[in-house]
Amino acid sequence: MLEPTKKRLTKTTLIFTGPIEMQAKAVEMMRSIGFHDTEDKASWRSAFPEFADNRQGTVLRGARLKEELTQKDLAEKTGIPQRHISEMETGKRSIGKKRAAILAKALSVSDYRIFL
Repeated sequence: MLEPTKKRLTKTTLIFTGPIEMQAKAVEMMRSIGFHDTEDKASWRSAFPEFADNRQGTVLRGARLKEELTQKDLAEKTGIPQRHISEMETGKRSIGKKRAAILAKALSVSDYRIFL
């Protein structure tokens, strides 16, 4: 059985009290053992709210662009009309299980369920 190549990070919040002059040293020590400061980070949903309501379409478009395909190229490769691909990417048309499998194969995606 294949093992994952990367371990997922678990979100942990730590709160410390102590002398302010030691704060920089404490932060550096935490970084040295693998912790990351995420205070100034934002989730993709808050950074790109226009995509949050259309996750499937965003995933489809991202996979298509990763393969450097136009909608027309993908239509020719899958037999799905270009108009339908456009509507799926904009969230106006659902993808469906059958089309998700076709798209996954054409876009070299290992699991079609990412489009559902």
